[in-house]
Amino acid sequence: MVNQIQQYSAAEMERMMKVQDVLLKAMAKKITWWAAAEIIGVSDRTMRRWRERMEEGGYAGLADRRKGKPSAQRIPVAVVEEVLGLYKDTYFDLNIRHFHEKLREEHQIELSYTWVQKALQGAGLVAKRHKRSPHRRRRPRRPMPGMLLHIDGSKHQWLNNDWWHDLIVILDDATTKIYYAQLVEEESTQTVTAGLKEVIETEGLFCALYSDRGSHFFVTMKEGEKVDKHRLTQVGRAMKELGIQMIAAYSPQARGRSERSFGTWQGRLPQELRLAGITTVEGANAFLRERYIGEFNAKFSVPAEEKGTAFRRTGRTDLNWIFTVQTERVVGKDNTVAIGSREWQIDKTRFRSTLAGSTVTIHEHLDGNVSIRFGPHVVGRYDSQGEKLTDQSSEKRRGKGGSMEAGENQKQVSSGSHTPLGISPKTRDSHFPTAPTTAGVVSKKTAQAKAKAKPKTKAAV
Repeated sequence: MVNQIQQYSAAEMERMMKVQDVLLKAMAKKITWWAAAEIIGVSDRTMRRWRERMEEGGYAGLADRRKGKPSAQRIPVAVVEEVLGLYKDTYFDLNIRHFHEKLREEHQIELSYTWVQKALQGAGLVAKRHKRSPHRRRRPRRPMPGMLLHIDGSKHQWLNNDWWHDLIVILDDATTKIYYAQLVEEESTQTVTAGLKEVIETEGLFCALYSDRGSHFFVTMKEGEKVDKHRLTQVGRAMKELGIQMIAAYSPQARGRSERSFGTWQGRLPQELRLAGITTVEGANAFLRERYIGEFNAKFSVPAEEKGTAFRRTGRTDLNWIFTVQTERVVGKDNTVAIGSREWQIDKTRFRSTLAGSTVTIHEHLDGNVSIRFGPHVVGRYDSQGEKLTDQSSEKRRGKGGSMEAGENQKQVSSGSHTPLGISPKTRDSHFPTAPTTAGVVSKKTAQAKAKAKPKTKAAV
């Protein structure tokens, strides 16, 4: 009997002692068998079996008879070794949820998430994480797509090397759908406007843009203070021209939806790039456009609360001018303008011989080219190296001095805005009244004068 008792654990011994005490009280008729079953938490039938087992086997008869028997749902040892080997050799940098998906999609291993989690933690391959305490109340989503878009950048070692890059992501607040995601060297005005321009061209105009208080989004006079809504950045000016409201976030918690999204990106994208063998920014951006954004949306986007969309197709054709870095400068006496160490020479225009002293706007395009405008007139185009770009279509119409040729100008005017008189031009025609008229051609005024003169002549006779 002693040897039988010693083979049980302390928890098992405590359980049997509790069951025995309750059974003894029921046998002594201090409590009913029904009350004894309720105290232990078993059914009446189980209580009757325990009574019979105690009468037959004594104290050891109360032990759990499942102890030492393998479970019918036990995972085979070979499967356990395969799962742990896959994580250790191939998927060592994936989180548990990502690894669980790979087991099902790539290796057809159907296991529950809880089993995989406990197996990895039990093997010491994944550290146990404490449950986070609740922080703030989550802001409700907007009911329709296009009502509010989040834009943000995350600096991380996305390519699994020593280089740090920014991942710029634009997502919808209503559905968490990703509209744009690209790796760039650094988040800046040019990289942000490139993403916004692409979203507007593909999806349409949206209602509001939610971002942090970065210097390319807002002007903040002092750190921690509210943004100055009257002083616009290049991004703010472009959004104002398109009628899009800009909303500033004053804490990372306020941008919780985009921050949580970046946690998912950092836990998945570097691993997917490693598995795909991608080590360059160009390859990563192609991978994002052609494959991964669609996979990401299929897994993590949610349906909107209301049907329809707040996106509106834009009919504007000047997006290439709106999404530029615009700087005003006064033209120097030598017809040059400059920004820092960069300088551009303005040629003679057809409507004015010199622009010295005039204020022009320098547009720096997303492709690196530069255009200079004086009001609605483009007075210069230059590439990223500062070399002048010639417009072949305009060169055909312009003369040596920059003005349109006379013959071409007359041809354009007569055919475009004036109707020909239909009079055959001849060398003897004249605009003076004393010039003889051409044979067979009588003016209207001459015919009227002759008609009035005839009756007066007859009366005089």
